[in-house]
Amino acid sequence: MALRNIRKIGDTVLRQECRKVEKIDNRLLTLIEDMIDTMYDADGVGLAAPQVGILKRLFVIDIGDGPLVFINPEILETSGSQTGEEGCLSVPGRYEEVTRANYVKARALNEKGEEFEIEGEELLARAILHEYDHLDGTLFVDKLEK
Repeated sequence: MALRNIRKIGDTVLRQECRKVEKIDNRLLTLIEDMIDTMYDADGVGLAAPQVGILKRLFVIDIGDGPLVFINPEILETSGSQTGEEGCLSVPGRYEEVTRANYVKARALNEKGEEFEIEGEELLARAILHEYDHLDGTLFVDKLEK
């Protein structure tokens, strides 16, 4: 396992759309392990592949229940609304109020290639939606009300 450099706002990789993961191999599994270690080292609750310079549809999150891996995630459903403070490892030192859905249902593959669906509310929904945005080149600061 190795710690990866977290790309910061202004780095063009953070604004690009990520490509679908085509195969789960040892290289991808190493990336996933590195991303989890990097997330923990930086005291984050989530980390998306573009944040470490990899344009793949992949993110990891841990809101306190252990790490979850999302490969090629899809958002199936959202509802409700919540407003709360968000930060981002790619936007260090900045915390802002962001409004997002309070509920999310998502589908993805885990690190074993198994498809799963997950439903989440509040912090879990916020984390999934925040990291999902990274895969399309969107940062939380783009969601701030003008």
